[in-house]
Amino acid sequence: MLRVLCLSVISLYLLSTLMPEWEISPLLSILCFIIVVCTFWLAKKFVKILGGIFLGLGVMLLWTSGSQWQNYILAFGPMLDLLTMFTLIPILGIPIKLGRYGEGIQAIIQKRVKTSGQLYLMTSGISYFFSIFMNLATLPMTYYSIRPALESFPVKNKERFMSRAISRGFAMPLIWAPVTPIVGIVITMTGVSWGSILPYVIPLSVLGLGLDWFIGSRKSLKMTLPNLGDSVHETAAALETSYSSRPGRVFQILAAIAIFNIIVSMAETQSSLPFLILVSLIVIPFAFSWSVLLKKGKEFGDQLIEHFQAFSMSMKDQFFIFLSTGFFISAINFSNANEILYGWISAFIDAAGIEVFLIILPLIPLGLAFLGLHPAVSLALMIEGVNPETIGISPHILTVAMLSGAVCAFLIGPYNATLGLMSNIIKVNSYKVSNWNLPFAGVYVACVMIYLFLLERLLG
Repeated sequence: MLRVLCLSVISLYLLSTLMPEWEISPLLSILCFIIVVCTFWLAKKFVKILGGIFLGLGVMLLWTSGSQWQNYILAFGPMLDLLTMFTLIPILGIPIKLGRYGEGIQAIIQKRVKTSGQLYLMTSGISYFFSIFMNLATLPMTYYSIRPALESFPVKNKERFMSRAISRGFAMPLIWAPVTPIVGIVITMTGVSWGSILPYVIPLSVLGLGLDWFIGSRKSLKMTLPNLGDSVHETAAALETSYSSRPGRVFQILAAIAIFNIIVSMAETQSSLPFLILVSLIVIPFAFSWSVLLKKGKEFGDQLIEHFQAFSMSMKDQFFIFLSTGFFISAINFSNANEILYGWISAFIDAAGIEVFLIILPLIPLGLAFLGLHPAVSLALMIEGVNPETIGISPHILTVAMLSGAVCAFLIGPYNATLGLMSNIIKVNSYKVSNWNLPFAGVYVACVMIYLFLLERLLG
């Protein structure tokens, strides 16, 4: 039943976006309310408590503002754009799995990598490029493709090595990649176009990757097993003879990333659809076309059906927390509490100055991450209290500040899915994984603050 409900609400939401004249928002709100009730009993305890707090606060705001009874139902529905994107984006990982690109990575390692420093650069770099397409699927794919090669190097803490390289490489594209939900939600709410923010955020992304490469590869150690044994050489020979393992095929991913970004950029200029919906609608045709080029069209169909059969249970926590947050956001607007937030923020800016406010802004999603809030939820809540026109900040600078704060939250938030999945893969507590990233995140957020200060000086 839950799968049918979730598929129905996502399908109807896409339909309502494409056909706004049909006015099916009340039906969507009712379905969202039913999903919240159903997932409440299935969600994890911590998620249940967090979502319950948002629901309780929302009800309190509606009650104290004297809202009509129907608003308690109609308040459900915001954040469906994010849930739609979370549901569809993993489909981009299907052709990468069907193409067996992990074998190509292993072939490159066998031929080119001679030191642990080179392996770190490759691990972080591959994680960076996979992240543009695959979101959380990046973590296990990169880990299991590269971890066996690490046994040949005298690295003291191998799991720390892998965790830092993969999680940092994974986080850096999240500030600009079009398939990243936080990018979509921020540019949708600040009103800027995706193409217009790229000149501001790509330098921060490249800076973070370069900083990671410098820090992570300083203690470069040579391979200690020059003669890897017959079994390894047999594996290398097998990889060499397999078409799917040819190193050059890995560059197909880079070509696909470039093509996808060009398509998104062109579609954004030609369409008036919201950015999150635009990207979501492109995902399936693009992934299918890629699979057809790999001569895996039938396999793609099978994987797609499997994805839709399993997504509702795997995403039950996300559906509960995001729909509960959406209810709270609606309650803020229905009760006009956002006007109070605007007043508080304006008073702070008048007292401290815009530069100070911008420097503090990235720390907010970072702090909320330690309370268990997903960066996308944090940003959605922050947007309700930060109107760039009202407080006199360039929407482009505001977008950069919010996105950079979210990236840092992905790096060290112990409760978010990124570190949670990484800790499960390497069998290490998520707090330890967070501590491994803490020094890097501190340096990166300091660079972000300087960058924002200079940006405000130049453009403000």
